[in-house]
Amino acid sequence: MHPITLPDGTPHQSTVFLANVIDHPRFQVGAYTYASDFNPPQDWAAHLAPYLFPFSQETLRIGRFCQIAHGVRFITSSANHAMDGISTFPFTVFDPDTRAGFQPDQRDTQIGHDVWIGTGATVCPGAMIGNGVIVGAGAVVRGTVPDYAIVAGNPAQVVRMRFSPEQIAALNALAWWDWSPERIAHARPALEAGDIDALAQHATQ
Repeated sequence: MHPITLPDGTPHQSTVFLANVIDHPRFQVGAYTYASDFNPPQDWAAHLAPYLFPFSQETLRIGRFCQIAHGVRFITSSANHAMDGISTFPFTVFDPDTRAGFQPDQRDTQIGHDVWIGTGATVCPGAMIGNGVIVGAGAVVRGTVPDYAIVAGNPAQVVRMRFSPEQIAALNALAWWDWSPERIAHARPALEAGDIDALAQHATQ
């Protein structure tokens, strides 16, 4: 549950592997993805995605090896109101005869693998964030973010790409996040050094 041990030997309660603490039918999270919060909640699913209910029709999917900082929120589709009328007031929700199954927005939200989401960022309904993306602190992310982009601002815009198109294609083909823990451990120097050629060598070992 708590992957970090403090110098005194106690687990760091503010950081958790989400797959080990979330039990929610609409919230899917991959192995080794962690979240940190200075005020760790009892219910991490409700804390990170407060509008994602067990009866929601959308799904929040987060890949493997993602890093989610303090204050990040996923505003999923259940939070949205219908906007095709004169008023956006949710009359249907307050009417017991019509609220069952009512949800004007049913888009899923998907986060790729090895994504770093910075402090206080907000991910909006239907966002599709690619692999290897870095989301700057306080960013408001909507729409599609390409693999290995760095985005910042409100609305979030691509600041730059982390690698060339050829390198991104190679990284996606290697899909190191799906390797065994042993192979990833051996490849750690290449992962930390940004050496794609060295990483590729581990793919055949």
